[in-house]
Amino acid sequence: MMRSCIDHLMALPHIAGPRIRQESEFLAQQLETLRLNGTISNEAFLDAGAVQGAFELIGTLIEMGVSQKEIQQELRNTLDRAKRLEEKHPGLDFAVESGRAS
Repeated sequence: MMRSCIDHLMALPHIAGPRIRQESEFLAQQLETLRLNGTISNEAFLDAGAVQGAFELIGTLIEMGVSQKEIQQELRNTLDRAKRLEEKHPGLDFAVESGRAS
Protein backbone atom coordinates (compact mmCIF):
# COMPACT_ATOMS: atom_id res chain seq x y z
CA MET A 1 0.00 0.00 0.00
CA MET A 2 1.26 3.42 -0.92
CA ARG A 3 4.29 1.69 -2.39
CA SER A 4 4.55 4.19 -5.24
CA CYS A 5 4.35 7.06 -2.76
CA ILE A 6 7.06 5.59 -0.55
CA ASP A 7 9.28 4.96 -3.58
CA HIS A 8 8.79 8.59 -4.61
CA LEU A 9 9.64 9.85 -1.12
CA MET A 10 12.76 7.70 -1.00
CA ALA A 11 13.93 9.18 -4.31
CA LEU A 12 13.81 12.73 -2.97
CA PRO A 13 17.18 14.28 -2.07
CA HIS A 14 15.66 15.66 1.15
CA ILE A 15 12.49 14.49 2.84
CA ALA A 16 10.61 17.27 4.60
CA GLY A 17 8.25 16.87 7.55
CA PRO A 18 5.31 18.65 5.86
CA ARG A 19 5.53 16.29 2.85
CA ILE A 20 5.32 13.24 5.11
CA ARG A 21 2.46 14.79 7.10
CA GLN A 22 0.61 15.47 3.83
CA GLU A 23 0.89 11.79 2.89
CA SER A 24 -0.24 10.74 6.36
CA GLU A 25 -3.35 12.94 6.13
CA PHE A 26 -4.16 11.69 2.62
CA LEU A 27 -3.79 8.10 3.75
CA ALA A 28 -5.95 8.58 6.84
CA GLN A 29 -8.74 10.25 4.83
CA GLN A 30 -8.60 7.73 1.99
CA LEU A 31 -8.63 4.73 4.33
CA GLU A 32 -11.64 6.11 6.18
CA THR A 33 -13.48 6.70 2.90
CA LEU A 34 -12.65 3.20 1.63
CA ARG A 35 -13.80 1.64 4.91
CA LEU A 36 -17.05 3.61 5.00
CA ASN A 37 -18.00 2.74 1.42
CA GLY A 38 -17.13 -0.93 1.93
CA THR A 39 -14.22 -1.05 -0.52
CA ILE A 40 -11.90 -2.35 2.20
CA SER A 41 -12.62 -4.44 5.28
CA ASN A 42 -12.27 -3.22 8.84
CA GLU A 43 -9.27 -5.54 9.13
CA ALA A 44 -7.56 -3.93 6.11
CA PHE A 45 -8.38 -0.49 7.52
CA LEU A 46 -6.82 -1.34 10.88
CA ASP A 47 -3.78 -3.04 9.32
CA ALA A 48 -3.17 -0.08 6.99
CA GLY A 49 -3.24 2.24 9.98
CA ALA A 50 0.27 0.95 10.75
CA VAL A 51 1.60 2.60 7.59
CA GLN A 52 -0.24 5.82 8.34
CA GLY A 53 1.21 5.73 11.87
CA ALA A 54 4.69 5.16 10.45
CA PHE A 55 4.32 8.32 8.36
CA GLU A 56 3.37 10.25 11.51
CA LEU A 57 6.43 8.85 13.31
CA ILE A 58 8.72 9.74 10.40
CA GLY A 59 7.31 13.29 10.35
CA THR A 60 8.10 13.63 14.05
CA LEU A 61 11.61 12.24 13.57
CA ILE A 62 12.25 14.77 10.80
CA GLU A 63 11.06 17.60 13.02
CA MET A 64 13.39 16.34 15.76
CA GLY A 65 16.32 16.66 13.36
CA VAL A 66 17.01 12.97 12.80
CA SER A 67 19.42 12.40 9.90
CA GLN A 68 18.08 11.81 6.42
CA LYS A 69 19.94 8.48 6.43
CA GLU A 70 17.83 7.33 9.38
CA ILE A 71 14.68 8.71 7.72
CA GLN A 72 15.50 6.68 4.60
CA GLN A 73 15.83 3.55 6.77
CA GLU A 74 12.43 4.22 8.36
CA LEU A 75 10.94 4.61 4.87
CA ARG A 76 12.49 1.29 3.80
CA ASN A 77 10.92 -0.35 6.87
CA THR A 78 7.58 1.25 5.98
CA LEU A 79 7.91 0.02 2.39
CA ASP A 80 8.45 -3.53 3.66
CA ARG A 81 5.34 -3.18 5.83
CA ALA A 82 3.36 -1.84 2.86
CA LYS A 83 4.44 -4.80 0.71
CA ARG A 84 3.31 -7.26 3.38
CA LEU A 85 -0.02 -5.43 3.65
CA GLU A 86 -0.58 -5.69 -0.10
CA GLU A 87 0.08 -9.43 0.08
CA LYS A 88 -2.40 -9.81 2.93
CA HIS A 89 -4.99 -7.46 1.37
CA PRO A 90 -4.59 -7.65 -2.45
CA GLY A 91 -5.83 -4.51 -4.18
CA LEU A 92 -5.34 -2.26 -1.15
CA ASP A 93 -2.59 -0.21 -2.80
CA PHE A 94 -4.71 0.35 -5.90
CA ALA A 95 -7.75 1.30 -3.81
CA VAL A 96 -5.76 3.86 -1.82
CA GLU A 97 -3.98 5.32 -4.85
CA SER A 98 -7.25 5.55 -6.80
CA GLY A 99 -8.23 8.40 -4.47
CA ARG A 100 -5.20 10.49 -5.36
CA ALA A 101 -5.85 13.46 -7.65
CA SER A 102 -3.85 13.15 -10.85
